[in-house]
Amino acid sequence: MTTATFSGSRRFHLGDATFRAVLWAAAVVVLITLGAILLILFLAGRSAFATSGVGFLWLDRWDPIHDVYGAAPAIIGTLASSALAILIAWPIGFGIAYFLTETCPRVLRGPLGVAVELLAAVPSIVYGMWGFFVLAPVMSSTIQPWLTSVFSFLPPLGNFYWFSGAPQGVGLLTAGIVLAIMILPLIAAATRDVLQTTPQLLKDGGYAMGATRWETLVGIVIPAVRGSLFGAVFLALGRALGETMAVTFVIGNANRLPDSFYAPASSIASVIANEFPDAEQGSLKLAALFALGFILFLISFVVLALARLLLRQGRMA
Repeated sequence: MTTATFSGSRRFHLGDATFRAVLWAAAVVVLITLGAILLILFLAGRSAFATSGVGFLWLDRWDPIHDVYGAAPAIIGTLASSALAILIAWPIGFGIAYFLTETCPRVLRGPLGVAVELLAAVPSIVYGMWGFFVLAPVMSSTIQPWLTSVFSFLPPLGNFYWFSGAPQGVGLLTAGIVLAIMILPLIAAATRDVLQTTPQLLKDGGYAMGATRWETLVGIVIPAVRGSLFGAVFLALGRALGETMAVTFVIGNANRLPDSFYAPASSIASVIANEFPDAEQGSLKLAALFALGFILFLISFVVLALARLLLRQGRMA
């Protein structure tokens, strides 16, 4: 080996080691940042946990006058509005994805796919303004009275009366619809990518045996990519859980447990956005808001971790 060859090989190994070190440093910085955020939220909100204990999670009273704070209304409002959004957006998003991958003419696949994904580029505050000024009046005048007349037979679930009460426009259902529109592009795009990973030979085999498109979808495609489909939904759920501005506009911002889908409610993000400007430094209210942020961080982390796990299992299947 000549001196020039040895020198070039040494420079190559030095550059490779440097690049590897930079990648490790970047990964470590991300982990340290996540850990620091989690620790800061916990330490800043620990007085709220110390005051109410674990009961802070299910206390349904938020009373700044008497310095009593409970997280149950915000947690339930967050989970309920996000669940409504998933129930509305998942079938539509799956239908869009299946249409784009299987039945849409090739000439239209690109433009329609871009059009759907452009919905994700709309700022959340625009969705919130549209929901408050356009959707909420339609909900109160048309949609909510119609839902009441159709589903009035449903029995109550404890103190929850489903589709009943005064049609106020803003509330849990309206927030769920706005969130569904916001996460629809994510579900459609992720589901389309998942469906495209299904081997064409499997689908051709189903068609060759006389199966219809529906039978091929239900019997072949969905079982083959089931884990990845659920992973796409969990990714969208993680997006819905943390939404702030759009939900703040249309959820009603009532710090109490909702008694119907029409009732004004609150989410963790909307409570933090509304109450943070009035929270004094060192107060129990500020600690409660940090505790809510800590809870939202944990919920989002668990949901996104499940999404990644399901997507990974789907790719390995």
